[in-house]
Amino acid sequence: MKYSKLLLSYILLNGLVLLAGCTKDFADINEDKNAITIITPDLLLPSVIRSSVNTMMGEAWGVGTLVVQQTAKYQFVDDDRYIWGNRDNIWNSFYTNLRDIKKLSELAESSSQPAYEGIALILKSWMFSIITDTYGDAPYSEATAGDQNILKPKYDTQEEIYTGILKDLETANTILSTSASSVGGDLIYQGDVLKWRKLANSLRIRYLMRISAKVDVKLRLQAIVDNPSSSPLFENNADDGDYSYYAEAPNQFPNYTNRIGGFDEFRLSKTFSDVLQAFNDPRLAIFARPTSASVTAGSPVYVGMPNGLSDTEALKYNGGSNNISRIGSFYYENSITPAGLLVAKGYMMAYPELQFLLAEARLKNLITTTTSVQTYYEHGVSGAFTYLNLTMPGDYLTRTGVIYDSSNALKQIITQKWISLFYTGLENWFEWRRTGFPVLVAGPDNQNGGRIPVRYKYPLNEQSQNPANLNEAITRQGPDDINTKVWWDK
Repeated sequence: MKYSKLLLSYILLNGLVLLAGCTKDFADINEDKNAITIITPDLLLPSVIRSSVNTMMGEAWGVGTLVVQQTAKYQFVDDDRYIWGNRDNIWNSFYTNLRDIKKLSELAESSSQPAYEGIALILKSWMFSIITDTYGDAPYSEATAGDQNILKPKYDTQEEIYTGILKDLETANTILSTSASSVGGDLIYQGDVLKWRKLANSLRIRYLMRISAKVDVKLRLQAIVDNPSSSPLFENNADDGDYSYYAEAPNQFPNYTNRIGGFDEFRLSKTFSDVLQAFNDPRLAIFARPTSASVTAGSPVYVGMPNGLSDTEALKYNGGSNNISRIGSFYYENSITPAGLLVAKGYMMAYPELQFLLAEARLKNLITTTTSVQTYYEHGVSGAFTYLNLTMPGDYLTRTGVIYDSSNALKQIITQKWISLFYTGLENWFEWRRTGFPVLVAGPDNQNGGRIPVRYKYPLNEQSQNPANLNEAITRQGPDDINTKVWWDK
């Protein structure tokens, strides 16, 4: 027993000596010499871009194409019948990214790299526009102010948010016009500051048109189009504001990793198919595939299904899934191929959309230019083909329904914009709400009283975390349901 106690004491003593020796250099030994200890703007920017764009692409697939009837649900049809539950992905993701945007601005200032500040303002404006167009009034002026102990931010009106967005985009253009600093970590334009300026000013056109029914925007629109040197705009598809994905993980097109069943729940909408087939539009082969049954029979055809069918009716429509067109392979398994990478992109804004906006502004006499409505419209159409890496058929602009018709111009402009914005986000939904085109009708088994939704309900966690400010916004804006119009839509 005595021997055992002496042995135990010896072991403990040597252990303490050894521990003391190890502790002396413990911090040095466990320090990761390759760890990043200082965050710089070029390290923060790519994660903000990738995360926010991926959020939009997820929403584009889940709701964006569905609510404007470009896709329809074959299975699990609740979303297509407007049984919308808590939809908080945009809210949560974007407010998280906006905190990083604030940090990006602070880093830009502390490191004297103003170009990052300009880019931060553009990304901030884009994200806030989506938040407010999706939900309505929202935290803006006090958002991301937790470091100032503002944990329950007030909800600004949509009009106030748009005032801030437009001001920030103008400021961004000014900052970037004089910035000589280089930009790293830029996944959109690879450091080309002029292209960021073009994006800022093209977004200004988008947002001025968005509020044009509520505010006189003529002078501001005219000032932009009159001054291309001080307010440059997209000149062609080389200026498109999109995020190019890669063939390798983890930067693949978000839908590529979707399960096959989740992808096949979505099919070509009859509404979309009818328009494309009436135009004999070759883009149909990009957006969808011939039905499996018709391919097997040797006579490929495209068949869309109606939106808003019940579970039973959807499953048996046209004899079942083999007789309904799936969505195009470039948006799924072939999105990592060289051809697919040129189609499946993350979208912020692109040249065709700008041309359609300018066509509408010119049609409504909101701008005066030497370029005609027809020319803007035709540039938008041709640019939309280029965006998909397609050559527009030589006779396409002369086809019935496509050839410019001044008596039907607004419908034509928005219809072609609707086609061009397939699987790009929620812009199609916003523009349908604003313009009323294309004319859409709720599906036969919809659960919203025959109405297509015009907003998301506020996230459930706002009811518990910020109820007073939330309720003030609801009192001001209207009931918190999917049929309450936002300010610019009233």
